[in-house]
Amino acid sequence: MAKKEFTYRGKHLEELKAMSLQEFAELLPSRQRRKIDRGFTDAEKIFLEKFRKKGTVETHCRDMLVLPEMVNKTIRIHNGKKFIELIVQPHMLGHCFGEFVLTRNRVAHSAPGVGATRSSSAISVR
Repeated sequence: MAKKEFTYRGKHLEELKAMSLQEFAELLPSRQRRKIDRGFTDAEKIFLEKFRKKGTVETHCRDMLVLPEMVNKTIRIHNGKKFIELIVQPHMLGHCFGEFVLTRNRVAHSAPGVGATRSSSAISVR
């Protein structure tokens, strides 16, 4: 069975890359379209300039939209503590960077700690 080719709202990746930003915005949901219509912030504009020059860029702009020109490129996004590498995939189009780089770690609790009540220390660790 052949692998299914990626499409976004009926457009192939090559078509999306050939579109202007305004044409791509028409395909996006209203929240993302509004962000593009209002214009990017200064920090996002600086990020785009650096990205178009270098390709691999570090950024704190977690609310930047994933655009077609970013697909299959590596972007380092700050999670509040360090920069996490993100390889942009086609299914990420129209989402924000922050959705893919989490800021909080998952907590896995072990046994009850010092100062725990008698009732909580009697509970099985399982």
